[in-house]
Amino acid sequence: MILHLYKVGLVSLAAVVVSLGWGTAKANAQTAFETFEFKTSYKTAVEINPFNQEGMVRATITGENSDAPYGLNFFTSNTYGLLQPVTNPAIAKYNFNSDPGTFGLTGEPVFFDRYYGGANELFGKANDSAEINFETGTIKGGGTITIFDGTGIFQGATGTITFTQEDRLAPPGAPSQGEAVLSYSLRVPRAVPEPGTNASLIGLGVIGGGLVLRRRLQGIA
Repeated sequence: MILHLYKVGLVSLAAVVVSLGWGTAKANAQTAFETFEFKTSYKTAVEINPFNQEGMVRATITGENSDAPYGLNFFTSNTYGLLQPVTNPAIAKYNFNSDPGTFGLTGEPVFFDRYYGGANELFGKANDSAEINFETGTIKGGGTITIFDGTGIFQGATGTITFTQEDRLAPPGAPSQGEAVLSYSLRVPRAVPEPGTNASLIGLGVIGGGLVLRRRLQGIA
């Protein structure tokens, strides 16, 4: 009888250990997310040049802010642009995108935005628009950057950056300068629980199971 209970107890103890191991394995597979919500502005320089075919342009925007959060002091954005139907000769409207396929272009590289300045970086793809007003001498635009990854504290980041921008139109061949306001909304995966939890929980399960087995045997003796 005691031998039978001993065997049953060992089976129960093994079940406890396996159960705990399975439970903690599932916990380790779970992911928590840390969110980042912040807003900042950058001094900008814009270059828009004819490209490939009539109505197509290539745009490069750079930004700088030495006090930007998390060391994101600079950004570079490269896009393709397509002129929209003209309703006012004094105004040119363009749609911009990082992916040339959006405008039916083939054989051209897909670009991405980079936000950087140190160990922390973000990478995203732009989808935006701008209006060039030749009468007022301004470029006004805005849009969304879809973040797909990062480095440092932003490793694995996803989310969006929405922005508005206004620049003073410069003569041909010179960059147009102005300011952009960016609103960041990010999610970054964080693994849980902390390393070592598995061993601790299984150890406690073994101790607890052992005490139960000991009490059963003492009760029979």
